[in-house]
Amino acid sequence: MTDTTTRRRGHGEDAIYFDATKNRYVGAISVGFGSDGKRIRRKVTGRTKTEVRDKLKEAHAELDRGLHTSATYTVQRAVDDWLEGGLQARSERTRSIYKEALKPLLEHIGTRPLRELTARDVRRGLEALSERVSTRYLQIGRASLARAIRYAEAHDLVGRNVASLVDNPKGQIGRPSRSFTLEQSLALLEAAGASPLNAYVVLSLSVGIRTEEARELHWDHVDLDGDPSAARRVPPSVAVWHSARHGGDTKTAKSRRTLALPQAAVQALREHRKRQMEDRLAAGALWQDHGLVFASAIGTPLDAANVRREFRKITEAAGLGTGWAPRDLRHTFVSLMSADGVPIEEIARLAGHNRTATTELVYRHELRPVITTGAEVMDRILNLRG
Repeated sequence: MTDTTTRRRGHGEDAIYFDATKNRYVGAISVGFGSDGKRIRRKVTGRTKTEVRDKLKEAHAELDRGLHTSATYTVQRAVDDWLEGGLQARSERTRSIYKEALKPLLEHIGTRPLRELTARDVRRGLEALSERVSTRYLQIGRASLARAIRYAEAHDLVGRNVASLVDNPKGQIGRPSRSFTLEQSLALLEAAGASPLNAYVVLSLSVGIRTEEARELHWDHVDLDGDPSAARRVPPSVAVWHSARHGGDTKTAKSRRTLALPQAAVQALREHRKRQMEDRLAAGALWQDHGLVFASAIGTPLDAANVRREFRKITEAAGLGTGWAPRDLRHTFVSLMSADGVPIEEIARLAGHNRTATTELVYRHELRPVITTGAEVMDRILNLRG
């Protein structure tokens, strides 16, 4: 005789029931009791009982691995936790870059529970942005998301880092760095004369230092006199030993270099120092002495955004438009050096690159095609013999 009695759910077994308000089946797992004595349940939903049972199995597997997350722990919360607790050794600027790169991606996936996030969700979010932002921006966004999920993974909040499974789609072409022509450079220097950023522009253009190196330059690293009477003449120079980066160090070991100063830079820095002394007297007790060459009217460090804004005023006054950035001064330095026949090895040394390959890769459009040199020399030699 067949037993048709419905078996009651055993103690501790999962509950599956139909929720008419959601028109879906719900499965519930008991994961213990809270501090208030109330039972804590983790719930999953699905269109069928089979789908719910599969999700319950996945939930049990996560619990067996020690994961303790919830449906309310979203991707946005995971990113916030990482930005706050996972970047302790990074600068505020770096944290800001990651936050801005993640912002458009989180508009698509930020509200999704982290434990339910799939590689497909990440891929779709990136693809939706590919028509709006650059490829580099997408790379930073995806890599930042992967690091945020890895941080959650280390805290047993998720079992798999789905962002690491996704390839970056191709985005828009970012703004390429450009260089001023010689005529434009002269117009720029003329327009910069009336700006408080004059010495900054002259120095960046004439010695090729990075904009973050200029902002962190200290007066005790500037020698405007040199030692012309020495047995081996010492020219005026600037010691590029610091940078406005986290920790204050330069970008690479070879970026730490001492560069001779052209007379135009020496003159501009002398005038700048006089102007800064006037600012100091005017500020009185408000002056904050950081020893910086380029500082605000009260001696505080210059913000990169303020430098960009003032630089655009100069380019506009020079009749060059506003679509330029301070980093274009460094590219101009490389361009002018190359156009004058300076070997790429020497340009790399002046620019503080680890190797000439970096100079060729980043400044390829400014460099002269030195590969033609052999033919030019042979033509001259053979013509002389003829």
